[in-house]
Amino acid sequence: MARAAPGRASSASTPIPTCRASRGSASSLPTSSPASCPDAGRGRGDARAGGRVLGGVQEPRSAGARAPPRGRHGRAAVPRSGAPPPPGAVPLGRRRRVPDGAPGAGGGRRGARRSARDLPRVRAARGGAVHGRRDLLAPPAEARRRPAPARLDRPGPRAACRGDGAADARGRGRAGRQRRLDRRRGDRSLARRRAPRGRAGGVAPGSPARRPRGGRGVTVDPITLEVVREALSSIVREMRVTLVRTAYSSILYEGEDFSCVLMDRDAQIVAMSKGQDHPLHIVPVSWSVKAVRDTFGDDLHPGDVVLHNDPYTGGTHLNDVAMIYPVFAPAADGGAGELFLFPVVRAHWGDVGGMSPGSLSGQVTEIYQEGVRIPPIKVMERGRLNRAALDLIFANVRGPRDREGDFRAMLGTCRKAAERVEALVRRYGASTLRACVTTLLDRAEERMRRRIRELPPGEHAYEAWLEGGRERLEPLRVRATVRIEGDTITVDLTGSSPQTAGPTNVGPAMAPTGAFTILKAFLDPGGDVNSGAFRPLTVIAPEGTIVNARRPAPCGGMVEVKYCVESAVMGALGRALAGRVTGDLKGGGNHCYVGGPDGAGGTFIFYEYPAAGTGAWDGGDGNNAVRAFTESDITTIQPVEAVEQKYPLRVERCALREDSGGAGRWRGGLGLVREVRVLAEAAQLSVLAEKAVLRPYGVAGGGSGAPNRFHVRRDGADVEPSPVPGKVSGFPLRRGDVVVMASSGGGGYGDPLERDPAAVAADVAEGLVSRAAARDVYGVVAGPRGVDAAATGELRRALRAARVRVAVAEGAEGDGATTRVIALGPAVAARLGVREGDVVEIVDPAGAPLRAWVVSGPGDGAILSAGSLRMAGLAAGDVVELRVVHSR
Repeated sequence: MARAAPGRASSASTPIPTCRASRGSASSLPTSSPASCPDAGRGRGDARAGGRVLGGVQEPRSAGARAPPRGRHGRAAVPRSGAPPPPGAVPLGRRRRVPDGAPGAGGGRRGARRSARDLPRVRAARGGAVHGRRDLLAPPAEARRRPAPARLDRPGPRAACRGDGAADARGRGRAGRQRRLDRRRGDRSLARRRAPRGRAGGVAPGSPARRPRGGRGVTVDPITLEVVREALSSIVREMRVTLVRTAYSSILYEGEDFSCVLMDRDAQIVAMSKGQDHPLHIVPVSWSVKAVRDTFGDDLHPGDVVLHNDPYTGGTHLNDVAMIYPVFAPAADGGAGELFLFPVVRAHWGDVGGMSPGSLSGQVTEIYQEGVRIPPIKVMERGRLNRAALDLIFANVRGPRDREGDFRAMLGTCRKAAERVEALVRRYGASTLRACVTTLLDRAEERMRRRIRELPPGEHAYEAWLEGGRERLEPLRVRATVRIEGDTITVDLTGSSPQTAGPTNVGPAMAPTGAFTILKAFLDPGGDVNSGAFRPLTVIAPEGTIVNARRPAPCGGMVEVKYCVESAVMGALGRALAGRVTGDLKGGGNHCYVGGPDGAGGTFIFYEYPAAGTGAWDGGDGNNAVRAFTESDITTIQPVEAVEQKYPLRVERCALREDSGGAGRWRGGLGLVREVRVLAEAAQLSVLAEKAVLRPYGVAGGGSGAPNRFHVRRDGADVEPSPVPGKVSGFPLRRGDVVVMASSGGGGYGDPLERDPAAVAADVAEGLVSRAAARDVYGVVAGPRGVDAAATGELRRALRAARVRVAVAEGAEGDGATTRVIALGPAVAARLGVREGDVVEIVDPAGAPLRAWVVSGPGDGAILSAGSLRMAGLAAGDVVELRVVHSR
């Protein structure tokens, strides 16, 4: 399959970027002897002496701190006499007393040895935080390391023991028994890796067993592979903890709107924290790192730090700022060797300038109104801060103190990751780690290809819609054609709307991100998320369209476009994955900003992003008021106390939104109602959201979820802040105004008249469904003692008979320039209660519905174009059910 570079997508082919490593498969993993496992022969005492072990990477223990006891008398627990210890265990023995203050004090000889050889000499504050005494803008750790303490000399094997040597004799006895046991089992590798007698640790640092040689053709045993895999993931998890503990902005330490990742030098995703990091942030990092490599080439050095947020070269939107931190493997002479990995943090900055507080606005016409655009730029070079560049950036944003604080937190996070990566390189060697990474990528690729091969080959198309326009609704189309061929999938977005002078555009990275995210979720949700899983996927995103816009098109609504791509791909997949499709989601980030003077000469910016309901599936209701499954661990609801403490606002209501979930045999999840009163003298409201008109669709006959709605309650009356719902820019607020944020529900699954009446009654009792909806939508009649079964059956038959069902015909009218149209006769339009310009949907009993805009037609039926019939899987003369999506 042809693969193009990610920096510039074209109408030909824009695959997700990978620099291919050698192919492999899970079934062909090498199974060499455990002798190649660096941890073989190491006992629990090693970790106990040196500090906490974080996923295979050891954290240094502060000087003078003693290891916590693990057994009686402070010694590591060992099996009773006669029971062999676990394979690889080494007896602790007795340790020589080391005076306080001497090198290695508090950790034993093994702790001193690990501190000297394996671990960075720059220690962080307690708990992984990186602030405190150390200046985050000082030169990097490599330039400031203290000399390692001298190793303890051992004149002889017995020098490690006190007293009469009984403990040493017991240790040798256990070790000897274990060696004999290994020989009887036919496994001599562990016996060969035993430490010399009297040694308190495992294999000495720097020995071949600790640092396997690697390179091309290096084989890695499965144990080492899994240890390295978890170690890499652990580094990313520690990055997340570090950023949460040091960030200045509540959107980071409360909302966790950031992600961390390790990238290799070929711009491939190596490790992320699955279930925590946001795919929307992570997948485009491949483009960002490639942009850095294209910009600087070989001009990257230890101590360099690069910032990037440009959507046209791999960013998301301007608020998501990426920090890219190159890490180099040490050379043989102890200096910096070749480029190894990039720890990367992409974090949402609360403001990056632009026309309104928070930078995101529904009324922008070009990217220059959205804030500061940062191409790949070195903000630190060889450890020296580029203060002028930072001053320029912070001078053009609101709340510069918070922005600089977040920058420092990101820098400390990357430095912590670099220290952990360097320790991992010293432990295993760069070649072995690269071999592990290659195997992990190949394994993820093979898993994905295996899942694709299970699908029936074919081509399926669907389209989803965005709500464009500044003064009136102007629908924007995302059309997806999914081709399944062997073990590959191509997603062709040809036919999507041209780029628009509004916020709903994306650069080259986001459409592939949406396509990959939904395919991974459907086909291989349990596998690792790395670039290997991208390889079977190709995305075609024509330039100049909303899925691959050219400058100066604004890109603030990138998450809305990405969700629309997901909806379109999911609708197309529904025909290949019968029974596995789900109801649609909330459709966007629901960005809502309230900002104004803070009374101290600055600006406060409150960023809210109301959670919503997820779609139902065959076998379960959707989830209520949560982030989408593609958003990972972004906080669902910001704590009321945190909001009221930081901003001049008061949260007066936070509740589930009744009747917002799409009706169905399985109900869609409910949205959220959040009401926030303004206590400042003046403020502004900006909103950027989707699904405020075109509701999240249901599937297999399920109903749509309620639309998003954002408005202001002033003096008891509701005020609409914009002519286009969900698109607000700088609407003036005054003291006492209440901002009402009502988020959408997820689409339902299956016919609502088939829902268990007892489940409907339970929803009514819990306040999730109103009595009116239970009667009119679900056909459930409540009696004095619960559900009236007879009346319910009669009502359901009546509701089913009242549905609008018509025969479709093929017409020559075609479709509109920007919309898909359906011509309805006067009688049909009257039964539905619609007129020209309203939106209806053709119900698909097995998948997602086809939506179309109403035009007047003859007769008593419905007329569709040949393309519409083909997309809906219909033929002329078929009878379909029609439902209203939106009427004016």
